[in-house]
Order: sequence, then C-alpha cells, then structure tokens
Amino acid sequence: MAIDQRRSVGEGDRERQRSAQRGRLEDNGRLTGGGPDGNERLTAASGILLLVLFAALGVTILRIGQLLWLHLFLGMLLIGPVLLKLASTGYRFARYYAANPAYRRKGPPEAPMRLLAPLVVLSTVVVFGSGVALLFAGPSARGTLFPIHKLSFFAWLALTGVHVLGHLADLPAPLRADYGGAGKGLAGLSGREPGRDGRMLSLAGMLVAGLVLAVLLIPEFGPWVNGFHGFHHH
Repeated sequence: MAIDQRRSVGEGDRERQRSAQRGRLEDNGRLTGGGPDGNERLTAASGILLLVLFAALGVTILRIGQLLWLHLFLGMLLIGPVLLKLASTGYRFARYYAANPAYRRKGPPEAPMRLLAPLVVLSTVVVFGSGVALLFAGPSARGTLFPIHKLSFFAWLALTGVHVLGHLADLPAPLRADYGGAGKGLAGLSGREPGRDGRMLSLAGMLVAGLVLAVLLIPEFGPWVNGFHGFHHH
C-alpha cells in the first residue's frame, strides 16, 4: 500500500512537471513562434503602422512652416518602427539565404520586389540618417546636409511608393490572421496564434522606443524651429 502511494505521488509530480513544461513551451510559442508566416504578419503590421505615420509626416511637409516641430518629432518617432520593419525583412532575407527549410518552402518575394528592396533600404537609411544628422548639426549645416536629405527623400518617396503598391494586395491576409478578431475586443485576440503576443509586443515596444527618443530630443528642435523663417526666406 505504501509503495503504491509513493508511486502515485511520484507519477503526480512527473505529470505536474510535464504540464508546467508544456505551459512554458506554449508561452514561448506565443512570444516567438510563427515561423515564416509569423514573420510575414509582423512585416505587414509594421508596414501598416509606418503608412499611418508616414501619412502624418506628409501633412507636416505640406505645412512645414507651421508644423516643423511636429515634422521633427514624427521623424524621430518613426525611427523605432522603421528599425522594426528593416529587422523583420532582414530576418526573412537572412533565413532564406541561410537555407532554412521553412523559409525556403515559403519562397522569396517576387523578383521585381527583390531587386527594389536594396534601393528602398538604402534610401531609407540615407533619408533618416541625414535627418538625424541635420537635427544635431543645426541650421548651420543646411547648405551641406539639407540637399542630401531633400534629394534622398524624393528618391525614397518614389521607391517606397512602388514598394507599397507591389505589396498592397498581400497585406489583408496576414493582418486578418493576427488581428481579425480585434473587433470583438480582447476576447477576439485571445486565440493561440503562434508568436502573436511577441509580435504585438515588438510593435508596441518599438513605437514606444521611438516616442521616448522623440521626447528626449525635443530640446534639439529649438534652433530649427526658431531659425526656420530665416532659412525659408534665405
């Protein structure tokens, strides 16, 4: 009898350990799972977020005299989501060319988009890099850095426009997979889509990181905002 009781206790302990291990694996799956489909969903969600922020940035360009401060703020805020988008697409690129079986089965983007991608990345790096350099250098650098920023912006706008049009039809499916139940509130997002929690945390985290960066750099806006009218009529 005592032996049977000890055996029963031992089996109960092992079952609890296995259950706890399964729970940990499920938690890890919700954060990091998803594979190529999860990567596609993260890329799509970050792309939509960027489209919204870029639209707001475009409004500030049209009214740059009144909204220069907001243009600077949004430019800094965008750095977080832009880095996330570059990371998600770069990860797919690396996994595919490293011959990962799952990413190989998923396949690469269409050839025109693959050829366009390096130009989009390069123009993105130049336009944001020159913008950050301008912010820290101040209005005194407008003769050297501003032309680079302006020309790279037009190149980026054209390349990104083609890039967005090329992927527009692909956006609804991955967005529905992760956020199709959003209209039902938290209950609609309570499913166990692999990696969805991690993707949502990544989006929120990089948006907050960009927001914090923008807030920290507000003191750097002063020289540009105060000196804009002189520059505008120069």
